[in-house]
Amino acid sequence: MVHSAYDSFELLHNSTAKIDAVASYGHNLLLSCSDGSLRIYCPESSANDPRSPTPSSDFYLQYPELKKEPYVLERTINGFSRRPMLAMEVLKSRELLLSLSESIAFHRLPNFETLAVITKAKGANAYSWDERRGFLCFARQRRVCIFRHDGGRGFVEVKDFGVPDSVKSMSWCGENICLGIRKEYVILNSTNGVLSEVFPSGRIASPLVVSLPSGELLLGKDNIGVFVDQNGKLLQEGRICWSEAPAAVVVENPYAVGLLPRHIEIRSLRDPYPLIQTVVLRNVRRILQSAYVIVVALESSVYGFFPVPIGAQIVQLTASGNFEEALALCKLLPPEDSNLRAAKEQSIHIRKSRPRYAHYLFENGDYEEAMEHFYASQVEINYVLSLYPSIVLPKSSVIPDPEQYTDVGGDTPVLSRGSSSLSDDMESSLPLHALDSEERTDLESRKMSHNTLMALIKFLQRKRFIIVEKAAAEGTEEAVSDAVGHNFVSYGSGRPSKTGKARANVSISSVARDTAAILDTALLQALLLTGQPSAALELLSGLNYCDLRICEEFLQERNQHACLLELHKCNAMHREALKLLHKLVEDSNSDNPPAELGQKFKPEMIIDYLKPLCGTDPMLVLEFSMLVLESCPSQTIELFLSGNIQADLVNSYLKQHAPNMQTTYLELMLAMNESSVSGNLQNEMMQIYLSEVLDWYKDLNSQQKWDEKAFSPTRKKLLSALEGISGYNPEVLLKRLPPDALYEERAILLGKMNQHELALSIYVHKLNVPELALSYCDRIYESGPQHSGKSHGNIYLILLQIYLNPQRTTKNFQKIITSLTSNRSSAFHKVVQAAVKNKGRLSKKIAQIEGAAETRISQSSTDSGKSDYDTDDANDNEEGTSTIMLDKVLDLLGQRWDRINGAQALRLLPRETKLKVKEDLYSQRKNSVKISGDSMCSLCNKKIGTSVFAVYPNGKTLVHFVCFKDSQSMKTGGKGSRSPFQVR
Repeated sequence: MVHSAYDSFELLHNSTAKIDAVASYGHNLLLSCSDGSLRIYCPESSANDPRSPTPSSDFYLQYPELKKEPYVLERTINGFSRRPMLAMEVLKSRELLLSLSESIAFHRLPNFETLAVITKAKGANAYSWDERRGFLCFARQRRVCIFRHDGGRGFVEVKDFGVPDSVKSMSWCGENICLGIRKEYVILNSTNGVLSEVFPSGRIASPLVVSLPSGELLLGKDNIGVFVDQNGKLLQEGRICWSEAPAAVVVENPYAVGLLPRHIEIRSLRDPYPLIQTVVLRNVRRILQSAYVIVVALESSVYGFFPVPIGAQIVQLTASGNFEEALALCKLLPPEDSNLRAAKEQSIHIRKSRPRYAHYLFENGDYEEAMEHFYASQVEINYVLSLYPSIVLPKSSVIPDPEQYTDVGGDTPVLSRGSSSLSDDMESSLPLHALDSEERTDLESRKMSHNTLMALIKFLQRKRFIIVEKAAAEGTEEAVSDAVGHNFVSYGSGRPSKTGKARANVSISSVARDTAAILDTALLQALLLTGQPSAALELLSGLNYCDLRICEEFLQERNQHACLLELHKCNAMHREALKLLHKLVEDSNSDNPPAELGQKFKPEMIIDYLKPLCGTDPMLVLEFSMLVLESCPSQTIELFLSGNIQADLVNSYLKQHAPNMQTTYLELMLAMNESSVSGNLQNEMMQIYLSEVLDWYKDLNSQQKWDEKAFSPTRKKLLSALEGISGYNPEVLLKRLPPDALYEERAILLGKMNQHELALSIYVHKLNVPELALSYCDRIYESGPQHSGKSHGNIYLILLQIYLNPQRTTKNFQKIITSLTSNRSSAFHKVVQAAVKNKGRLSKKIAQIEGAAETRISQSSTDSGKSDYDTDDANDNEEGTSTIMLDKVLDLLGQRWDRINGAQALRLLPRETKLKVKEDLYSQRKNSVKISGDSMCSLCNKKIGTSVFAVYPNGKTLVHFVCFKDSQSMKTGGKGSRSPFQVR
C-alpha cells in the first residue's frame, strides 16, 4: 500500500434482513432487503435530535453527504418490492428513485410515492440512466429498449432494438450505448440500432462496462481494464491491471475502486495505474458512488469509504518519497487553496533536494548517515550505486552523474538561512574529474572499503522488499497483457502486436524489473566483497533478479562455487549447474583437491539437485544420475523410485548406460510393488538372471564340473523369481534352457504353462526328488478355488499316473527335449500339443471315474479283476511293471488321502494291488451296525429313524446321509477333504 486514499468506516452493523441493494439520498441510506421492504437509515446524531424537523427535498439537497458515524433505522416501507431488488439509483436532478426488480419502477422522493412503472421492463437484468438527457435504456433477454422521461409523471418509449445475445452490462456513451454481451463488447447506435464491434470480452469474468467522468469508458477483460473512447476506439493511456477480475468498478477521480472476490482495490487513474490501497472485505454484494463517499454493502452491514483529504494524502506521499504522485495531487486542490497548493509544491521540491546533503555526508566519510538520508529522500538506487564505480551493473541501467547533485544552483528552491553554511560546504566539494589520478584512485578505493559497502548493503536491503514486490507484480501484469494484447489489434487500435523479443515496445514497461535487477546484482557483489557468502547464497536461493552474465563472471572470478550453482539453478540452467557440480565433486575426490574449492562436494549433492527435476526433466535426471550411480547406487535407485520416473524409461536408460545396475533397479521395483511393474520389465529381469545362470552353467560344464544340485546366488534368485512372479512369459525363457541341465527351472516354467505332467515328470525322473513333486501338487491344489475343484484335485492323480507308468512319461519328456534341441519354435508347440493330448486322455479317464464318487461302490466294479492301468496304452507297458514306483504310490495315497478320490485311485491301480484292496474291502463290509430307535446323528443330534444314514470308518459314528453331504460341502469350502464312509 502506497498511502491511504480512503478511510473505511462501518455505517451499519448487523441488519436484521439480508441486504439486496443500496442507495443514498442526502445523508440517508436506502436499503432494499430480502423481505421486500425498503428501509431508510439516518445518522445516529440526526435521530437523537428532537429538534430535527421533518425532512423535505430541500433538506436533502442541503445535506448531500453521508456522515462518518453509525446509522440507525428511521422507518420501514414494507412490500416495496415483490422480488429481490437487483439495483437502485437516486436520480438527484429529478428527485426520483429508480429501482430494478420485477420491472423498472420510479418513485418520487422523499415520500416514495410511485411515479411510473415500465411494464415492458419486466425481466430486465441491466439498465443505464443518462442524467443529462433523462434517457433510460435497459436490456431484457436479447432486446434493448430506450425510454425518455417526459418531464412529468410518465416515460415515453423511444426505441426497441434486437441484439445478438443477452446483455450482461451496459452504459450510455454520448448518444450511443456500449453493451457487454456474452462474448464481446459492441457499440449500439441509439438512432438506427447499428452495432459496431469493439473487442472480445474476457474468458473468465462477465463483461463490465464502466462510464468515466470524462465520457470515456473502462471495459473489463477479466482482470484487465481497457480504456476506450465513446466510439469504442482504444485509447493510448494503457490499462489497469487488477490483481483479480473485478465484479464492479466505481470511479472517483483520481482513483478507480474495484470490487474483487476477496478484497477491494483502490488504484490510481494515472499511468501506470499503480495500486494505492487494499481493503479486505468478504461477501460484498454492492458498491456504489455517493457524492464523494464510496458505499459498500455486505449481506448485513454497510461500510463507507470516506476520502482522506487531499492535503493529508500529499503529506503521506511526500514522506514516502512519491514526489510525482504528490505533485499530481497538488493540482487537485481547489482554486481557493492556491496558497496551500504553492506551499505544498515548494515543500515537495525541498524534499527532492535532500539527496545533495546525503552526497555531502558520503564524500566526507559519514556513510551510514548518508545512506539514511538517501533512503529518506527516496532517490533512485541508480544514483546511490553511481557512487560505487567498481560495482558492475546491467548495461540497460542509466547511471546518473553524481556530480549533478553537488550543484545547488539552477532552479532549485533557495534554502533557508539556517542551512546556508551547509550549502557553502557542499559547494566547496570538488567534482571527481578535478582530482588527479592518484587522488581519484584513493577516492575510489575508499568508496569500495568495507564500511562503505556495509552501508550500501543496509540501504539496498531496506529498499529491496518494495522493489522486488513491484517487479513480481509487474511480471504478472505483463503476462496477462501478452495473453490479451493480440485481441486488440483487429479493432482499430493501430498498435502493432508485440513479441517477447521486443519488450522495450510493450505498453506496460519493465521499469520495476530493471530496477530489481540493478539492486540484486549490486547487492550480491557487495555481500561477497564484504565476506558474506552465506547471505549471498540466501539471496540467490529466493526470488531474485540478479543479472546472469554479470553475476556469473563475478562468481567465477572469485571461485564462489556454491553461489554459482545457485545462480544457475534459479535461472533454470540445470545442465550447466550439474556439469559444474560434477566437476566440483571430481575435484573434491581427487588426490590433490584445489585449495580454492572452499568446501567438499559430495556425489550425494548431485542426487539432491536432481530430485526436484524428476517430474519436469526426467531425461536430464537419468543423464546425470549415471555419473553417481556407481558411487551411490542405492541413493540413485531410490531417486528413480521416489521421483516416479517411468520404469520402462529408467530400465531402457540403465540397459544402455549402466547394465550392471539394471538388475538392482528391477529388484527394488518388484520389492516395492510387483503389480506396478509391467510384464516387459519382469521379462527383462528374468532374462538377465537367466543369462547369468547360463554363463555360469557353460563355464562349469566346460570344466565338467556341472552339478544339477549346485546353486549360485543368481540361480537362487532366478528360481525364486520364476516361482514368485507371475507377469513374465515362460515360453520365451523355456526356449533358452539347455536340454540336459537346469531341470528345476524347466519344471517351474512348464508349470507356469500348465504342463503339469511334464513338470512332475522332471521332479520325479530327472531330479529324483518326489518331495518337490508333492509340493508342486500341493501348490496347484491349494491355489484352486475352495481347494476342491476337480481340475485341481486331479493333479494328485497325474502324479499317481507318473508313478504307475514311468516309461510313458519319460518317453514324452524326451520327445519334448529333443524337439527343443532340434527346432525351438514350431516343433515345440507340436510336441507340447501331443503331450497335452496324452494328458487329455488321462484327464478324460479321470473324469469318467469321477462319476463313481457320487454313487455307491458296487461289488461288480471292485471284483472285475481289471483296472484302468491294465487297459491304458498297452504298448507303453511292454517292459512289464517292474519299474512301477509302488512305494511312492502308496506314500502318496497315505499322505494325501483326503485330497484324492478313492474310487478314482482304485481304478488307476494295477492288478497286483487289487487283492489287497479286495481283502480290505471285504473285511470292512463284514462289519455290521445296529440301528435302534435311540440311535442319534452325530452331526445334527437328531434320531436316525428310517432315514438313509452313513457310517464312518470306525464303524461306530452314525450320521444322516444328508447331514454327511452337507458336512462334505462345508469341507469343500475349507480344506476340501473327503473321508471314507459307508452308506446304508
